[in-house]
Amino acid sequence: MSERQTRVLVAGDIASDVAMVAELMQDEFDNVFTSVEEGRIAADFEAHRPDVLVLAFNGLERAERYYLGLFRHSRLIHEHPHRTLILCNKEDVRRAFELCRKEYFDDYILFWPMVHDAHRLVMSVLLASRALVASAAAAPLAEIAAHARKVGELEERLDRSLADGAARIGDARASLQRAEEGVAAAMGGLSEKLLETGLDGAVEVRDAGRAGAELARVHREQIAPPVHEAAQAMIPLQDWVGSVKHEVAPQMESVRSLASAVQHLRPLVLAVDDDEFQCKLLGRLLASDKYELVFAHSAAEALGAIRRRRPDLILMDVNLPDVDGVQVTRRIKAVPQYAAIPVVMITGQSERNVVAASLQAGAIDFVVKPFEADMLRAKVAKYISL
Repeated sequence: MSERQTRVLVAGDIASDVAMVAELMQDEFDNVFTSVEEGRIAADFEAHRPDVLVLAFNGLERAERYYLGLFRHSRLIHEHPHRTLILCNKEDVRRAFELCRKEYFDDYILFWPMVHDAHRLVMSVLLASRALVASAAAAPLAEIAAHARKVGELEERLDRSLADGAARIGDARASLQRAEEGVAAAMGGLSEKLLETGLDGAVEVRDAGRAGAELARVHREQIAPPVHEAAQAMIPLQDWVGSVKHEVAPQMESVRSLASAVQHLRPLVLAVDDDEFQCKLLGRLLASDKYELVFAHSAAEALGAIRRRRPDLILMDVNLPDVDGVQVTRRIKAVPQYAAIPVVMITGQSERNVVAASLQAGAIDFVVKPFEADMLRAKVAKYISL
């Protein structure tokens, strides 16, 4: 996609302002659309599928309300990659900065009441478009890294399985050899008893030599060969097991090379919690070189973070300021490309009644606050490799 083809949707509550903002960008972009009707929030977004959404509202609060409405009413917004820019006045700059820092929005432009640098808006849209392209390229790499970490365990598992298989084959071969020896001994004992006592008088032996020879023949021709053949059949099977690792060595070397190439990409854990203290606590408990930990403080932030970079695991608090964690989990699981991400719910002692609802929504497990450090770490380690 060329930068001129970037699809831009300008949304706002004052038609003249929206038209003016759109006009500033039409020389640079071929696909600039507008949305000013409150009742068409979701419909306009889904119709135009913008790469960059510009919020040109009369007040930051209205922009927040609009974007939250999109998350509530549009399923597509959870699936369609996009970047969101907000236009603000100088009184709202600090708040705009905080919202962007928390990844509720992607960037802000000091725009109202007078535009001193119209090119700043165009440049911000260009940068957002480039970031979107870079993010799309990085997403497959992150997924490859996740698969490489799992496949990296294959060689060790293969070694264990082959060793176990070889041991089982060896045991089976030894059992057959013992069976062969046991049958020979049993037949010898039977022959002696038959010749000596006639099996305690049950059989009358008229020709001991002929009877002994016949028993020996039966053992030699009919009993011993199948048992011996079965034992011998184990030999090529044992040899085959020993050759498997050699045969797959080139593939395993490729796996090792891939794992080495992506080892710097640590598994990403997304913690969703609006409580700063709990976030700091999670940060301390999961402080490790093994994971990269990022935070979202609302449902909107969480869904935006997932779109930008697919996490390997989500720790989802139940109580969020905009949409509850159970509903957010349900939305995540409804999007095919996110459905496989394991979600572990964070609940309080008094919230055990939400556990069933969480599991029904698609969560895989839960942890209870206050956190028990070892249990939390164990659960993260367990589900990070799913």
